[in-house]
Amino acid sequence: SGKLLGWIDLSGISPDDVERGEENTLNGIAYDAAGDRIFVTGKNWKKLFEIKVKPKQ
Repeated sequence: SGKLLGWIDLSGISPDDVERGEENTLNGIAYDAAGDRIFVTGKNWKKLFEIKVKPKQ
């Protein structure tokens, strides 16, 4: 079990070459603790997105 510290709205992330829909949904999320980065990808996506998290001010 874990503790939720926050959330990120990723609804706007989708490659231009992939049609939006359930079969092409975002489904891969990985966290790099050393670089404090998040990587996301999805079904049928040819791209991997790198996200640098900044604290909310």
